Amino acid sequence: MTASTVGVRCLVLSIVAVAASTPVWGQTSRTDDRLRRAFKRYPEADANKDGVLTLAEAVRFRDARRGGEKKPVVAPTHANLRYGPHERNVLDLWLAAGTDPKPLVICIHGGGFRGGDKSKFASDASLSKYLEHGVSVAAINYRLISPGKNAFPASMHDGARAIQFLRHHADKYRLDKRRFGATGGSAGGCMLMWLGFHDDMAIAGDPDPVRRESTRLSALAPVGGQTCLHEPTLLKWFGVKSLREHSSARDFFGAPGRGELVRTPELDKTMRDASPITYLTKDDPPIFLTYGKNGPVTEESAPGVWVHHPILGIKLKEAMDPLGMECHVSYSGNRPKQFSSAVEFLVTKLTGEKPTRK
Repeated sequence: MTASTVGVRCLVLSIVAVAASTPVWGQTSRTDDRLRRAFKRYPEADANKDGVLTLAEAVRFRDARRGGEKKPVVAPTHANLRYGPHERNVLDLWLAAGTDPKPLVICIHGGGFRGGDKSKFASDASLSKYLEHGVSVAAINYRLISPGKNAFPASMHDGARAIQFLRHHADKYRLDKRRFGATGGSAGGCMLMWLGFHDDMAIAGDPDPVRRESTRLSALAPVGGQTCLHEPTLLKWFGVKSLREHSSARDFFGAPGRGELVRTPELDKTMRDASPITYLTKDDPPIFLTYGKNGPVTEESAPGVWVHHPILGIKLKEAMDPLGMECHVSYSGNRPKQFSSAVEFLVTKLTGEKPTRK
């Protein structure tokens, strides 16, 4: 056995271990020691060269090294449509067949608000399923955080702008602007919930016609999404005195990059403002949340564990149930009976017809 073969086998084992413990693409070399070691040994696995190895990138690199089959890539009907002024304000659009206006699922990538790319959705198995059921799909990029740049709410506002852009051009792309849903993993899940629960951000009479459009959504399906980013609330939910700081936290909240993170009144307010659950009201859309293992969280748990934990969805459901709102939480050992997946949920909510299970 050659040294190269041994190296690939070690990488495979590392990736399998990460995927088994946290089946959410938001895991990166910034938050997981095994991915960090894999990145150090195989820097070429960082496909987009952003200095961070995601689990998705690691899996693709593993498959390429092993000679495994690549997932089919579905080319978008329209690629890199510019929806705003910034470099990453672009989206891809896949149009379902037919001449009548179609509902739309907006896909928002994860990556801790500092990495990731819309291109991952081109090979996602769910893409073809949406198109087969007459649902068009858009995948968006948005501004990414870095020290001193694009702190909250920049990326959320980009997501809002993308929704408004698609509504403004609904006739051009045969979209039914009344039936927009959203899905996405980790940071993307957090963003779509923030947009879904937030009051409409349309500005009547604005000189820019795009900004006059609604930002409201009809159905939400986050994967591993954060319903809350307010530290004191999270400590209560997990029953711990502290949680290990996520590598994206300071840049996302615009907090100082060194030393102890002091929760000032300003930072506390930002944490609340960034939390989707803050905006929850009875008129918000139905939601299907997907998570992985419901294991214990301690003060020593890796950030990748608690930021993707089912308790985030369970607590949201506890808030929504008394209001008579529809909320489904799916995680290991607890699968909702009404819907088998996020795809089935979104197709049903957006088309009015439940897809036949195959």
